[in-house]
Parts: sequence; C-alpha cells; structure tokens
Amino acid sequence: MKLRSIVLRKKIPAILLCGLFSVGSAAGADRVPTANELLAGLIAIPTTGESARAREAAEFLAERLRSAGFPGEDVQLLGPSKTVGGLVARLPGRGEKRPVLLLAHLDVVPAVAESWSTDPFRLTADDGYLYGRGTLDNKAGAANLISNLIRLKQEGFVPERDLVVVLTLDEETDMLSVRWLLDHHKALLDAEFALNTDAGGVQLIDDKAAVFGIQAAEKVYMTLELRASNPGGHSSVPQPDNAIYTLAKALHRISDYRFPVNLNDITRANFANPPESAGKSVGLAMRRLASNQANPQDIALLQNDPSTNAQMRTTCVATQISGGHAENALPTYAIAVINCRILPQESAANVESRLLKVIADDAISMRRTYEPEASPPSALTPEVLDRITRIASKMFTGAKITPVMATGATDGLYTRGAGIPTYGISAIALPSADNREHGIDERIKQSAFDDSVEFWYRLLMTL
Repeated sequence: MKLRSIVLRKKIPAILLCGLFSVGSAAGADRVPTANELLAGLIAIPTTGESARAREAAEFLAERLRSAGFPGEDVQLLGPSKTVGGLVARLPGRGEKRPVLLLAHLDVVPAVAESWSTDPFRLTADDGYLYGRGTLDNKAGAANLISNLIRLKQEGFVPERDLVVVLTLDEETDMLSVRWLLDHHKALLDAEFALNTDAGGVQLIDDKAAVFGIQAAEKVYMTLELRASNPGGHSSVPQPDNAIYTLAKALHRISDYRFPVNLNDITRANFANPPESAGKSVGLAMRRLASNQANPQDIALLQNDPSTNAQMRTTCVATQISGGHAENALPTYAIAVINCRILPQESAANVESRLLKVIADDAISMRRTYEPEASPPSALTPEVLDRITRIASKMFTGAKITPVMATGATDGLYTRGAGIPTYGISAIALPSADNREHGIDERIKQSAFDDSVEFWYRLLMTL
C-alpha cells in the first residue's frame, strides 16, 4: 500500500540495536530470543524489491527456530527460487481442530538512506520509538510470530490445533510467493482460517485506543494500460489528431467519474458503528448510508475524505504516463497506467466496461497488465471474533472493535481466494497521522510493539 510519509529533518541520536542479536549468531536452545532481537536481525537484512536477501531473512529465522528445538520437518524453506516462496514453520497441536495460518512477509519497499534521519537498515531506538525499514510493514509481524512460536514451544504449550506460520518473500511486488505456496503446498497451508499481521491495527486518538480494526476484506488489485496511437509526423506541421491530446481527454473523463457507492457486509458494519473521532455530522452520514437512508448531501460529505471514499466504492486512478518518441515529432503513441482497487463484491469485467463507456473513444485501447484475483470478504464467525474481542477489549480498553476493509492488498487476498477465511489483526497501535509505512523514517513505538507481541501471545494461547 502507498501510504503517507512524514519527513523528519532532525538527525536522531542513534542507539543501534542490531548488535543485540547478530544475523550470524544462533540463539541457543536455553533461552527465548526476544521480539526486539529478532526484529533487529531482520531490519539488518535489506530485503527490498526483487532482492534475493528476503530468502536470507527467512534462513535467519529458520535457524532461530531450529536452535529453539523445532525439528527439521516443522521448519521448511520452500520456493522455486531465492525470490519466490518462503518459510513455513509449524507448532504441532493436539489435532482437535484444523490448523490456523499465521501470516507475515519479509520483503520491504526500498529506502533512500539520504532521506532518512537514521540508517534504514539498522534498528535504531530513540525517544521510545524503533526506527528502520520494515518496523511497521511487516518485519514487526514476522518477529512477533516467530518469537511467540519459540516462546510457546519452550514453555511446553501444546495448542488444540497446529499453528502454522507462513512468511512470504515478495508481498510488496508480485505476490508470487503466497500463490506458489498455495499451488504447490496446499496441504501444508490447509487451515480453518488465517490471521494476518499485515493488516488491521489499533487507531490512537490522544494516545488512547479508539478503534481496534479486524480486517476481514480487502479490495481487488487490477492494473490497466490505456493506449492512444497515431501515424505521427513532423512537429512543425501539427495535426488535429494527436495521441497525447486523445489520451489526455480520456484521463480527464476518468478523473471526473465516480463509481457507484456499494457497501458490503464488512463496510456496512463499519459504517453502522463509526468512531467518535469521525465527528457528529460524518458519523450520522455513515450510519444513514449503512441503513440505506443516505441522501446526496451525505454521499458528498463522505466522499470528501479520500479514505472514506475508498471504502464506499471502487476506485481507478492514473498512476503513470508516457508518450512520444522525439521532441520534434508528433507522438505516435501515448500510454497511461490506470490502477484500480475493486470492491470484492464487484467484477473486474464490469469495471473495465464502465471505464470504456466513460472514455467513449474508439481511438483508446485498453488491456490488463495486472490480472485481478477474486477475494471474497471473510465472514466474522463467533469462534474468531469472540476470541479476538475478548483479548482486545482487555488490552485496549475503550477501543471500538470493528471489522474493516483494506483499500490496499496483502497476501490475504490470495488466502481468501483459496477458500481460507483471513483476518488482519496487527494489534499495533498508532495515530493515523503517524503511519509511516513505505515512507521516510518508518517507525514503531516500542510500547506498541510490546503490546502487539503480548496480544498475539494471548491470542495464540486461545487457539
């Protein structure tokens, strides 16, 4: 997900933590590695883009599991290449119920070191925060799951069902890892449901927990290419038919278009119970929309906020543009990339059809460059919701526990598509204005990380 970044110009006094638990050292079976130690080791491995070093991060964690007493058959590094696949680790249970999957990913988006106040690939502590690329997205989740799996193992805990941790290598790019694992090792990943550390979260308002989100749906990702073609010619003799102008007109029409409002069970439940932070007028409009009583003024008010608007409808937006072959020649082509985030209850074909009608120009061709993957919303069954709610209400007192739909995409898109209900519950608390995923000086509050580790420990004990 492309998220807001905040630039800090002040240089932070570095307290580097990566030396606490070096990448090359073994933990030893006599003690449990802390989540901070595992996070430090992961941050120190730059697992960006198509880098094969995500596999190195998986090997780092696999070694920690083996050192803690996990047998080889319960710690598997799988994949057709060093950039596709991941780590599958299992804590065997009593077999009374089907397994549960626990998801995280090890790759991160790139970081320009010169823009950061700290080294993005060293875990750095300052003023109660941990800085480093992946502290939020999603190495904190991986460190959280592995540290808790080792802790449960060394405490002798045997769950009623197998707990299966799946750490993928390329969630930030093509998501081939989760697809490959589901296609080639479905038996290993067979589960009653999945819990994803890469979604959900706790919204803070005035340092108090206001909302505990349980992500039960996410939008479907599709990318389209629009192309206008033309014979071209010499720029000294302009023609009325110009590929760039033709494409520009089409993009202008798309920018003015709004897809219909269409709530699903998850967004309807969310709108029916808005947080107090939404404000009186917005909250009332949300409740009216949830009960099918919204008027045009309600819709206009809600769509003014980009985040709320993205919850209400499918969105398609231009993200890249190119065209022409020389500055002194009329363009023979112009191309635009349109990224669509489709509501899970809508069809990609219908979205394409609507866009073609909006463009209304036979001179524009359209093709898919990223195929959508169906991902139906996951029903909030009592077995899942009650356990989460019981722990969240105790740890995050006063927070409104509510289902949410993510506007971005995670590996959960594919586990849902494979028939595994998937719920995002990172349990990491932060103010929405300080969400630095994918941004400069990505960070997580130490206390928030500690709380999320404790939350997951309690939750795993109930599973």
